Amino acid sequence: MRRTVPTRAPRTALLPCTALALCAALAGLTACTTPDTEAPPAPTGLTAQPGSATTVHVMWEAAAERDGVTGYQVFESGRLVRELAAEKTMVDITGLTPQTGYAFTVRARDAAGNVSGAGPAVPATTPGATAEDRLAPTAPAATTARATGPRAARVSWSAATDDTGVTAYDVYQGGVRIHTAGPGETGTALSGLQPDTVYTFTVRARDGADNSSPDGPAVDVTTPPASGDGPGTAPAAFTATASPGAVALTWTAPDTGRETSEYELYVNGRPTTVIQFGAGAVPSGRAEHRITVTEPAGTVWAVKLRARLPDGNWGAFSAERTVTLKA
Repeated sequence: MRRTVPTRAPRTALLPCTALALCAALAGLTACTTPDTEAPPAPTGLTAQPGSATTVHVMWEAAAERDGVTGYQVFESGRLVRELAAEKTMVDITGLTPQTGYAFTVRARDAAGNVSGAGPAVPATTPGATAEDRLAPTAPAATTARATGPRAARVSWSAATDDTGVTAYDVYQGGVRIHTAGPGETGTALSGLQPDTVYTFTVRARDGADNSSPDGPAVDVTTPPASGDGPGTAPAAFTATASPGAVALTWTAPDTGRETSEYELYVNGRPTTVIQFGAGAVPSGRAEHRITVTEPAGTVWAVKLRARLPDGNWGAFSAERTVTLKA
């Protein structure tokens, strides 16, 4: 009888691609993946602005999407003081010493753990402390703003006064602080906005004891659509007025090429109802809607709405309005 000797499949050596590489065989094909060892570029546009005797507001430009940045590291004189997720491009560094100079740098980090260079350090000197100061500055008396592109705007304000001196101006959008400017500034450029979007900006003054003024007058800015995006989709000139037991809403419908009969209403950041106008009742020009309320007087609502577009998607939001309910 002839004896059959089993054969053994030849071994295939794993070969490096260029540096250290991971090779995997799948369906008879061998694929090699080279690990990412390239660091992202250093963040640009870094600023550091003292906000009080013990705080400095550090801000920088967001990284480009192609850079794959997943977080940022903030350093003071080479010492790591904060780590932030990629969507954060500003931070308040607290617990500092009055009348002291500091130097800040920021590094970007990607998913592979590569960290960028730091770029030039930006200095900031905290003002002197005024511990007994409990008087807030006056609010800026006037605010203006204009869009400077689909993703940028410029906000300006009138100077405020304070018994010990204004140390910073804080720019808010929808109740959230998005920028801090120096005491001698009466305007600033904002970037990182969204095209075809209505923004409502207010400005507060701050002093060395961290007392903040009331909001200055609110101002609306609508960024234009990006190239090829078509006309704006946000309802315009939105107003909200409280009366006993009700809130009246008015707005101008966006130009979508058709009648706009459906709007989604948000209250305090949450969708609450869909406003629908029946056939033959769709308003041309200004639209109006009245909401009956049962919440107690003094309740504060932040309201905004958006339109249903002809393609079935929701459009951009209107400006957000704050209203206090009445009994």
